[in-house]
Amino acid sequence: MTESKKIVGVILAAGKGSRIKPLNLKCPKPLLPICNKPIMEYQIEEMKSLGINEVFIVIGYLGEKIKKYFGAGKKLGVKITYVRQKERLGIAHAVGQLEPYIKDPFLLFLGDIFYVAKDLRRMITLFNKNKAGAVLAVKKEENPELIKRNFSLVLGKDNKVKRVIEKPRYTTNNLKGCGIYLFDLAIFDAIRNTPRTAMRDEYEITNAIQLLIDYGHKVYPADVVEWDMNITFAKDLWECNLSQLKFLKERKMIDSTARINEKAKIIGSVIGPGAVIKNAIKITNSIVLPEVNVATNKNIADSIVDRQGIIRIKGLKNDQIC
Repeated sequence: MTESKKIVGVILAAGKGSRIKPLNLKCPKPLLPICNKPIMEYQIEEMKSLGINEVFIVIGYLGEKIKKYFGAGKKLGVKITYVRQKERLGIAHAVGQLEPYIKDPFLLFLGDIFYVAKDLRRMITLFNKNKAGAVLAVKKEENPELIKRNFSLVLGKDNKVKRVIEKPRYTTNNLKGCGIYLFDLAIFDAIRNTPRTAMRDEYEITNAIQLLIDYGHKVYPADVVEWDMNITFAKDLWECNLSQLKFLKERKMIDSTARINEKAKIIGSVIGPGAVIKNAIKITNSIVLPEVNVATNKNIADSIVDRQGIIRIKGLKNDQIC
């Protein structure tokens, strides 16, 4: 167990995100914007607010676009190191690529999940106070179906995690794992001994965490997430933008570099950098992504507009959207 007080940051951003197609064709999913800021940028800013100034980003699909956007991290006041995952074999495999580079405990975010956190500093306090092997961010989730899409935790009487269960069919409590983890270096020993799963033929981080527990390391939950959304489908990106707009108490958000027809009406929508609204149309509850030229003369509602066209969201199921 390391005694180092330094904590570095990690963001996993290598996945292809096929289910959000066509939005991922030219943009890696972690760069997709929530109220005109990439998902990953929120995460780096959160890390910076915790005093973390060194961040490692695992890249793969369209990774050069992530490197181009963030560079060495100077704009956000951090130092960024990029590590490439050549094969996408699961979260534990992605974390394992970092072993040669990381010498301190690390706070890990999944780059395609948007979070509104309560106080992530509590994770660090809990980690240091108990000399833990890991602290897992959780949310008290009243909808069991959302727990079944993530992972559940079984706690002992001492409030330590006894079991972690990936995508459980049955739930025993309302604790949902949210995809933020604070790990000691011992996680790398567990990852090296983690087998591929039969379910997805990947190296699951939950299996690695269970090994960490089985090896005798203390793992704790921390209820630090107010709201979260895994951006899996186009509908998720739309809902997340509108939810964040409401959270910010904004009726609309228009980037200063966007060019809008003076007679156009923008209601409850987000218009991205460099976007052009050519005609006097009404845009309602919609997201216009960066650098998109909107030339239609028809009103747009409940949609995402990207360079491939208009994706109407409301009323469609996820499998219809993608």
